[in-house]
Amino acid sequence: MASFVAVFDACVLYPAPLRDLLLRLALTDLFRARWSAEIHDEWVRAVLARRPDLSPAILDRTRALMDGAVPDAVVTGHEGLIPTLTLPDPDDRHVLAAAIRCQAGVIVTFNLKDFPVAALAPYGIEAQHPDEFVAHLFDLAPGAVCGAVRDQRLALKAPPRSARQLLDTFLSLGLASTVSALDTMQEVL
Repeated sequence: MASFVAVFDACVLYPAPLRDLLLRLALTDLFRARWSAEIHDEWVRAVLARRPDLSPAILDRTRALMDGAVPDAVVTGHEGLIPTLTLPDPDDRHVLAAAIRCQAGVIVTFNLKDFPVAALAPYGIEAQHPDEFVAHLFDLAPGAVCGAVRDQRLALKAPPRSARQLLDTFLSLGLASTVSALDTMQEVL
């Protein structure tokens, strides 16, 4: 089992295609994915705010499936750390507290400015954009990343997607470096 730990911030779990990719990558055993109940609550609230057509029950099912698919993913026991931490946005302290508690090396987030180097460095944690995170995984294990992307594409049935269409979706989510790396691998995706 991998020893490198990554905490997913709610903002990277909000877009379903990115959430799907990150979870599939978590199953490759290249790293150990972590999140907390608070992180779940945050992404679920955001989805429900933008998608009133979805029911809380559907997202509760997604949440339960995530927790069941990734062993020991849910971080607990970090709540006491929250008031001791300082970040530009106090509402993000729970993410850092979870990362400290599970000894994460990285927080995967779109909101890099909310996790400044000076605040994370004392804990040996780095904030990474999901594009940088996935691109690093590709550098380490291109076959595993391509397999995860292929599995994601093949699971899309309504409607089915070509490799190019899925890569375009990733590009629209800001994963330019990832798409650049995967572009040359489309025949195996």
